[in-house]
Amino acid sequence: MELSVFNIKGEDTGRKITLSDSVFAVEPNDHVLWLAVKQHLANKRQGTHKSKERSEVSGSTKKLGRQKGGGGARHGDINSPVMVGGGRVFGPVPRDYSFKLNKKVKALARKSALTYKAQDSAIKVVEDFSFEAPKTKDFVALIKNLQLPEKKIVLVLSEQNKNVYLSARNLPKVEVVTVSELDTYTIMSANSLVLMEGSVAAVENVFNA
Repeated sequence: MELSVFNIKGEDTGRKITLSDSVFAVEPNDHVLWLAVKQHLANKRQGTHKSKERSEVSGSTKKLGRQKGGGGARHGDINSPVMVGGGRVFGPVPRDYSFKLNKKVKALARKSALTYKAQDSAIKVVEDFSFEAPKTKDFVALIKNLQLPEKKIVLVLSEQNKNVYLSARNLPKVEVVTVSELDTYTIMSANSLVLMEGSVAAVENVFNA
């Protein structure tokens, strides 16, 4: 697949760049996409939820009444789960939700996500650029020049660029990542994927490794 290369003014430079079929034109696998997104969301969970069981609730352990002859159900102490203010049965406890995926599974998921974006014509290539100073209005002008929709935009850099990152930091629908930070969830969450010209080769090298 060939894409035109644009400059920061939104003008077609006349150059074309070829996207590797081994990364941007594979047979998409929806199941591995689901696994990769599930892993990403699971790894973000803190897992610090906790409720008190009957042994942890503050209260007397004295038996409330006689075992028989009361005319009702038998009761233990006031910390019983059936009592108001008692402990909870099988409540949540701190746990680790993270799990691992095979490297080949994660690689296929990233390629499948990029393939879907390529099929939807949601990938745009812009020549390498930088800002002299962090200015949000310069980044907003870039978005308008490239005629990108006012939805989630992910800009992929070949290497860290502090001025570009700071210029986009205050924009709620823009995310700036490097090639090494690009994962399945980030790709799938983007409505438009903007690749710097120098990052295309890096993406292909990393995702084919």
